Amino acid sequence: MDSKLIGVDLGGTTIKFAILTLEGEVQQKWSVETNILDEGSHIVPDIIESINHHIDLYKMDKSQFVGIGMGTPGTVDRDKGTVIGAFNLNWKTTQNVKDDIEAGTGIKFAVDNDANVAGLGERWKGAGENGDDVSFVTLGTGIGGGLIAGGQLLHGKAGAAGEIGHVTVEPNGYLCTCGKRGCLEQYASATGVVHVARDLAEEFSGESTLKQQADDGQDITSKLVFDLAKDGDPLALRVVDRVSYYLGLALGNLGNTLNPESIVIGGGVSAAGEFLLDRVNDYFQQFAFSTVRTSTELKLARLGNDAGVIGAASLARTFA
Repeated sequence: MDSKLIGVDLGGTTIKFAILTLEGEVQQKWSVETNILDEGSHIVPDIIESINHHIDLYKMDKSQFVGIGMGTPGTVDRDKGTVIGAFNLNWKTTQNVKDDIEAGTGIKFAVDNDANVAGLGERWKGAGENGDDVSFVTLGTGIGGGLIAGGQLLHGKAGAAGEIGHVTVEPNGYLCTCGKRGCLEQYASATGVVHVARDLAEEFSGESTLKQQADDGQDITSKLVFDLAKDGDPLALRVVDRVSYYLGLALGNLGNTLNPESIVIGGGVSAAGEFLLDRVNDYFQQFAFSTVRTSTELKLARLGNDAGVIGAASLARTFA
């Protein structure tokens, strides 16, 4: 029987699952809603039940499975297999996910932070092209990162390596939810783009659909900003330029620190595609050291929503 991996991508609204080959080919995918009621106490039992149900459904045997890997929000102790502080899961106390899932499924289990895991996915089967030195930045509601150097995921002393969203790009700038000011997350995440747009709209005096909508109190989204910029709206173009500047600055410094083969940009904001990448790259070239400019390439992520389950499954390959 062919050996298999299971990848689990645990999010605040959905839990995604996949069964993969050892080579990373996705064979089955499914998802369930995340039940965060009762302090998230249903989440782990739901994961166990769903895995066991689908192994039976696909008429597979548990002995086929090398392991289960999972990406999760929160602070992860990889050795103990515990998670704490995943507030969007309503997990306020330490969760013994490894012990519980191994006991419930009979399959070995590994866990890591969700941004790290998405980085592993893009490195293994996506834009990172299985390189030994790949940095992953995800631009969503917030900004996360996963850093792979010498083929190994970097965690740091307390697991905080890769907190790219909290690189300071504007000293004394916007107040961040982390408590400090000027974090990249406040300028280049989906919410950051809107923040920049509303501020620049106040000082902009020309003709602009974006300014009109902002002044009228209409809902502004990062997608709207990029769509209007692509149509040539002068204020939207100014916003995109400002966002690209901050991203280019942060990624230039990341490149200067690690000199990866590639910096892969994913997450919802990256849906702006080459329009965003080209502008960020212009600033990256400005801020990167000469050797880094010629050796580190900015790329768009390729795996979309599959990055999490593929990266999670790669955690379980260590059991093979």
